[in-house]
Parts: sequence; structure tokens; C-alpha cells
Amino acid sequence: MGEQVLKLPWGKEEMTLALPEAWRVTGVLQPVSLPGVSDAAAEVRRSLAEPVGALPLRETAVGAQRVALVVDDSSRPTPVGLIMPAVLDELRLAGVEMQNVTVVPAVGLHRPMTEEELAARIGGAVAGLQWENPECDDPARLVNLGTTSRGTPVWMNKIVAEADLVISIGCIEPHIIASFGGGYKNLIPGVAGRASVAHNHSLNCMPYTFNMVGQPILRNPMRLDLEEAARLLTPPVFIVNAVLNSTLEIVKVVAGDPILAHRAGVKTSAAIYGVAAPAEADVVITNSRPMDQDLRQGVKALANTIRAVKPGGVLITLVRADEGVGVFGLANRKLPLGRGALQLLAPLLVRLVPRLKLKGMGEEDRFFLYFALQAMQRATLLMYAPTIPAAVQANLPFVRFVASPEDALAFARRRFPRKADVLVFPNGGSTYPILT
Repeated sequence: MGEQVLKLPWGKEEMTLALPEAWRVTGVLQPVSLPGVSDAAAEVRRSLAEPVGALPLRETAVGAQRVALVVDDSSRPTPVGLIMPAVLDELRLAGVEMQNVTVVPAVGLHRPMTEEELAARIGGAVAGLQWENPECDDPARLVNLGTTSRGTPVWMNKIVAEADLVISIGCIEPHIIASFGGGYKNLIPGVAGRASVAHNHSLNCMPYTFNMVGQPILRNPMRLDLEEAARLLTPPVFIVNAVLNSTLEIVKVVAGDPILAHRAGVKTSAAIYGVAAPAEADVVITNSRPMDQDLRQGVKALANTIRAVKPGGVLITLVRADEGVGVFGLANRKLPLGRGALQLLAPLLVRLVPRLKLKGMGEEDRFFLYFALQAMQRATLLMYAPTIPAAVQANLPFVRFVASPEDALAFARRRFPRKADVLVFPNGGSTYPILT
């Protein structure tokens, strides 16, 4: 008997890891291999003709003088350009003039999209369609719709709030805060005011909700709150959401009611990405694929799989990050405490983070900080991310960056010199464990 050889996808190549002989691999947890549909454009048209809980779009849109077409931004894998032509065809059949359609990117608290970026996103020139970035901090471009039962003030982009019809194009995938993406999430936080996003996100800064990826929506206060908030809109909302497989091919498109259609899509997404794990493991090895774009996307591999590691165990995250850091505010800010102090003070800090006024820190960054503090209390977090500069690594003391995967394995071997149960997530960027 010798070392066990483990092969993981790494961009267009393959990474080989040699695991100690005494370690027991209890599972290599892959998403279910569902093939993409043979004709994606036809699947989009089918979904629009057979919506869930709503009339077909060509009937829903009749008489609409102002249509807000909300599309998610480039941080999501949604094939917006493939979906858009069929949606516009349906609007034309309903008699909607194209000059009355305004495209609103769901950038949330991210930076605005440029015209070139939006044109690439929707699959053609923006010319012929009105478009406008939302602005979460400009009161003149927001409308107050009231307050949710959980206390979230609902500030919504004015174009969306004053439309006769809102169409939302997005995708349904496992999500660390919202259980799953898609549905009303394109509107809140997508086109909401900062105060709305801040309060809504804070609802999941609690020990039992800090990691909600793949969890039942009815147990997710943040998700239920954003849905309650979005239902305060006057215009009807019609969603078109894609469900993708691990190679980002469309396996299903759901359209129609933002709740009923979304829940139908969630079932498909959960069936692909929720994988049964036999038990928590001493060592978990997770790979960022298919979220290999940047560090902000790649850390989803850590977030998705943290529940699989035993308390006191080691979580090794391999992050491809082809484009570097990405839009990740927490990585660009030096915290006043190092790893040792953070580790010591984490039990206190997690109670304070929801109320701290941290200059220059966005609300998403606040949630990431809360999550990171909870995660570092659970396990030792090791990360291999060769494209990330040392200065950025120093800004993220929650994890120990290593120079190579072998260094990570050597660290874990020192922690577990004799034996260890190991779980492996080759596609950890989208796969999450269901612990039996």
C-alpha cells in the first residue's frame, strides 16, 4: 500500500494530490451529471409558453406601457444573451414597443456596469433599448415601498417600482445567504437601496443562519424577508430563471410566478448540487470549480462545504481565480487584528459584527466577515490561491494561505498523523453536502 492519488480539475488541466495511506476517503462528492438540453433556445421558448403560476409572457405583457427588464450582472453564470431574444419576441407579440423597455442590471451593491459590458451580457447592442444602472445610494432614484414584518425598509429602484411589468432574468444556484439564487433575489438586493440590503443581510448574521447554502427556504429568514419585500411592488413580476449543470449548460428554464416558478427551479438545482455525505470528515478538500473566475467567486467552495468538516478539523480550499481577486471588498481592506487575535476574539466579535460601524465596509463585506469568523472557529481554513497577491492574502487572516497543495496536505497530516476521514468536493464551487 502507498499514497492514495487524487485527481481534481484545475482549469483545462488536472491537479494530482497524493494523500497519506492512513487517511480514509469516505466520499468524492460530485454534482449529479445531468446533460444540458439539446436546444437551449427552444427550452427558453418552452418555459415562456408554459410558465409556472402565471399566464404566458405574451399575455402577461399586453397593455404594458413601461417594462423594466432586470438582468443579473456578470458575477453570475446566467446565459442572459441566450434568454433575451425570446423574451423580447414575447414582448413584441404582446404589442410592447421596444423603446418602452428599460434594461436594469441587478448590480446590487456592486459597481455599475458599462454599456459595453451590458451589451456583451445581453448578447447584442444596447442601442434600441433604454438602459440604466440602479443606484443604491441615490434617494432620487429610489422609491420607498414600506417596511417588512422583519423590519427591513424597502427602497426600490424607481424605474422598476414605476413600471407596468417587471421581467427578471437570472439563474437558480446554491447560495450561501439566500439558500438559492434566482426568483425575487434579482430585485432585492439586485435593484434595492443600501438600507434595504443592509437590514436584509443582517437577518442571517446569526449562529444558526450564517451558512444557509441549499437549506430549506422556509427556514431562511433573509430569503423570506426579501420575498416579502419584493411583493410590495405594484407591478407584476415575471421571472425567467435558468438552472445550469456543473459545466454551465442549461438543464432547465423556469418562468412565471417569482415564488412558484422559483421553487420548481430550486428542486432541480438541489437535485444536481445537493450531495449526500456519509458524515462530517476530519479533512475536507474542496475545489473552486466551476466558480473559477475570481477569488470572490472561488471562496464559495469554502462556504458551500464548511458544514462537512468536523469541528476542529481542516478545510483545504483550492481556488483557481483566473482573473484574480474580483470585486471583493474584504480582500482589499486590512483589518486591525491578525489571525491569532481574531481566533482568540472571534466568539466576542461574531456578536458585535452585526452592529459594528466599519468605515468603508459594504454590507456584503459585513456578512463575509461574520461568516469568516464563524468558519474559523469551526475549523482550520487552508487556502491555495496562486493568483492572489501576497498583500491581498495578508488582508484575509481568517484563512492560512499555502504555497502549494502539498503544503496544505502536510499541515493536515501533522494535525492527523495517524488516520483521518476525508471528504473531497471536486466541484465545490457549486456542490454542497447533505449530511445524513
